[in-house]
Amino acid sequence: MWQGFTGWHALIILVVILLLFGAPKLPALARSLGQSMKILKSEVRSDKGDDSATTTEADAAVQPKSDEPNRGTSA
Repeated sequence: MWQGFTGWHALIILVVILLLFGAPKLPALARSLGQSMKILKSEVRSDKGDDSATTTEADAAVQPKSDEPNRGTSA
């Protein structure tokens, strides 16, 4: 799909974006996009931290305590 994409295509896309949004609105658009990416990254990092804490708590609940005798079948 992207094999034929060249520098000229990118230049044409940039010109079309400039015509659609206008030069004065482009810095505000870029700033808004940057802030959105920053928020997305922080949310993804916080979700990963929550997942690792949850799995650690779940693992601790599943593992038997070492001072209790093994009540399973003997191997």
